Amino acid sequence: MSDLILQETHEGVRTLTLNLPDQRNPISGKAMIEALCAAIEAADRDLECRVVILTGAGSAFSTGGDIATMRQGGGLNDAMPAKTRYNYRNGIQRLPILFESIEVPVIAAVNGAAIGAGCDLACMCDIRIASEKAKFAESFVKMGIVPGDGGAWLLPRVVGWSKASEMAFTGDLLDAAQALACGLVSQVVAPDALMDEARQLALRIAANPPYAVRMTKRLIRESRLASISAILEASAAAQALCHTTQDHAEAVEAFLEKRSPKFTGN
Repeated sequence: MSDLILQETHEGVRTLTLNLPDQRNPISGKAMIEALCAAIEAADRDLECRVVILTGAGSAFSTGGDIATMRQGGGLNDAMPAKTRYNYRNGIQRLPILFESIEVPVIAAVNGAAIGAGCDLACMCDIRIASEKAKFAESFVKMGIVPGDGGAWLLPRVVGWSKASEMAFTGDLLDAAQALACGLVSQVVAPDALMDEARQLALRIAANPPYAVRMTKRLIRESRLASISAILEASAAAQALCHTTQDHAEAVEAFLEKRSPKFTGN
């Protein structure tokens, strides 16, 4: 199972690589879901892990489901609809639930095709940067199915309702420039610069106090559903915690002494 997700950690940045390049990194299989969930959960539990970069091996980020298993009786699709529902709930739908619950920041470094559930996986991440070779599609309708992995919730929150509807109703392919124009990604870089750019971004995040970063992520995530009054209440509680940390005290002292702060995660 460990071979399905390659892991490397350096300076608080953990890189997770989907490692089924010959199959273009599908994520619908049970073994891949288990491996990815385990890797993300472990990164979130580890306070020494400040940022996660998620990418794909080979030419694709992830092409989502394995079409070869989509005939009835294969993959998630069962002859009994109740079993198919169970397969989704206990399979690929674990990913959006998990990504919504974690506090470690996740950067998607989209190296190639991010199609169907692969596009939605990128949307589960906090930040997306793309290679010039990246392509995106919310392509479920092309296969006569719907986004069973939460894409109908995820995509509108990234690109807005109109663009999400256009992508989901047509299944059309977006190139990297189109993805940048609609806000699906925040950067497009040369293919050979993708991982360096992702690491530099991750290191800028990792340089900040980890508790403050994680609580900031939680507030941003909660803000998509909560009222302003609820977010203000949560912000006040988080701020009360932050004010007691050594990293906050160090930041204040460093500012007053005109020097660079040295954060320890305490």
